[in-house]
Amino acid sequence: MEYQISSKAKRTIIATAAVGLVLFIIGIATNMDSEQFKTRLFSNFLIDGFFFFAMALGALFFLALQYATETGWSVAIKRIVEAVASYVQVGIVVLLAVFAVISIMQGGYTEVHGHHVGHIYQWMDPVIASDHSSAQFDSMIANKAPFLTQTFFWIVTIIYMATYFLFYKGFRKRSLQEDIEGGTAIHMKNFAKGALFLVLFGYFSSTSSWHWLMSVDPHWFSTLFGWYTFGGMWCTSMTAIMLLLIYLKKNGYLEKVNDSHIHDVGKWIFATSFLWSYLFFSQFMLYWYADIPEEVIYYTFRIDNYPVIFWGMFMINFIIPMLILMSREAKRNPGILMAVCVIIILGHWADVYMLVTPGTMGEHGTIGFLEVGLFMVFAGIFAYFVLNTLTKAPLMPKNHPYLDESKHHEI
Repeated sequence: MEYQISSKAKRTIIATAAVGLVLFIIGIATNMDSEQFKTRLFSNFLIDGFFFFAMALGALFFLALQYATETGWSVAIKRIVEAVASYVQVGIVVLLAVFAVISIMQGGYTEVHGHHVGHIYQWMDPVIASDHSSAQFDSMIANKAPFLTQTFFWIVTIIYMATYFLFYKGFRKRSLQEDIEGGTAIHMKNFAKGALFLVLFGYFSSTSSWHWLMSVDPHWFSTLFGWYTFGGMWCTSMTAIMLLLIYLKKNGYLEKVNDSHIHDVGKWIFATSFLWSYLFFSQFMLYWYADIPEEVIYYTFRIDNYPVIFWGMFMINFIIPMLILMSREAKRNPGILMAVCVIIILGHWADVYMLVTPGTMGEHGTIGFLEVGLFMVFAGIFAYFVLNTLTKAPLMPKNHPYLDESKHHEI
């Protein structure tokens, strides 16, 4: 069955984005005189740009994983995964624009209550990174060159983005081609490309998170950071897939998708929530046990200045999935799943907020109209682009070697 965006869905998306835009404008109007306004504004563009891009990138990873493992059950929901992954195209443009503006506005070093403001990445400011005669020169940041230089940052960022874009376009093109041609040749090519993507993604997902997020706190060291951000990325992508799956089923689409498919996606949400929680605890516990000043400052600063958000996002992202999704019945109940997915998305947005804001705003970060509004605008754009992608191809793939297995999937 072909999907068309309903008038109700369009109105909901437009209303969400419009309300978000109004709140965002109010946030700008009420804060633009603040000394930290520029830093707060671009911190939020980085947060939302990365969050929604990561959600789509997690779906691209999941798609490649299904190909590389030759999984059968997920074929019936493949178009949903492709639709969520399609946002990488928008996310790439948004993040590149954010990085470009931050790079241009790299200077303007100021200090507010002892904290550097005026830019997102301190290491981009030549006064801090390379001017030995300046009182603001930071030898630790200077010692991290050439990794923390604009030239290297842009080279690897372009490599990351080009890789993600080309693999998405390739998977999508072959998926549609398979509908027409059938056979096993395209399937085997996807199998090989999926395996290759997993290898590249395993490296790029870590190094990109070091550059884009961890370098916001350039004095901090972490060997688990890449895996930690990957855990959140994967979990949020599964929640987006689940929300889209339930929405389509509710509106009479995907007749061949049954409770077992929904149950399996629910299990992935449950599992990835535990993966993220495990990585959070592993990193936190090791730093707490070692008690090395340059390591624990990252956590002590967040606990002292953002205790509600820091502990709240951990409780949301761990306790709620654990308690609610433990049972088989809950993982098959659309109402429960939708509520949990929305809560998890908000919880992981708060996680990304914690990765960025304390490093850019110091103790002065807050969640207000600006933050809520920009999130709603991005959510509206994300939802429209994903739903629009669904209209470009039949919701049920054709001629996939494992299609019949997926249609009769039962657990």
